[in-house]
Amino acid sequence: MGAPVLAVSALVTSRTGRRIVVAFLSVVVLLALVALTPLIAIPLALSGSSLAAAQSPPRGPSPVASGDWAYPLAGDYFKGRGFGHNPVNGCSYCSTDHKGYDMAQGCGSTVYAAGGGVVIVAGAHHGWGNTVRIDHGDGVETLYGHMQWGSIRVAVGEQVDPGAPLGAEGNTGQSFGCHLHYEVRRDGRAIDPQPFMATLGLPLK
Repeated sequence: MGAPVLAVSALVTSRTGRRIVVAFLSVVVLLALVALTPLIAIPLALSGSSLAAAQSPPRGPSPVASGDWAYPLAGDYFKGRGFGHNPVNGCSYCSTDHKGYDMAQGCGSTVYAAGGGVVIVAGAHHGWGNTVRIDHGDGVETLYGHMQWGSIRVAVGEQVDPGAPLGAEGNTGQSFGCHLHYEVRRDGRAIDPQPFMATLGLPLK
């Protein structure tokens, strides 16, 4: 054997030699870990952010707004009954004198606050089922009826902004299929939502 091999053999067989070899190998492993950390951490961080993005719920469209008011649904909708005399064939409990404006996108669609104000009802409310009512001040209120049970996202006394999510379109109360009953009241009396919204630059169908 050559002199270098004999020197290494002697070094490994002595206690001091083993300590030197262990320390040297520890330094090599530590340096390797430091060098490889970015190669491991960056892909993990990227996959983690991708996972978080995949788990977060997608943001849906916002309702069209005009000034301090907005539509109670985002995007297109089907028009149901309008305001006034509107009997429903096959529904004996549906009122013939309709006090609101019915619009539908499908069960579970998000219902939004048409204007800012204070929530005065958030839950079961007479024939409207699961309902939110908002006081906008100056004697104006809006009502959002027939929402799904358990879907309401606001509480009585809460201040909401226009376009705030209130709940989900449903079929609760005296309803005949999933839809939103949107009602506007002035000084305690229901008024036709169509001309009211049109004056705000938000014409209904």
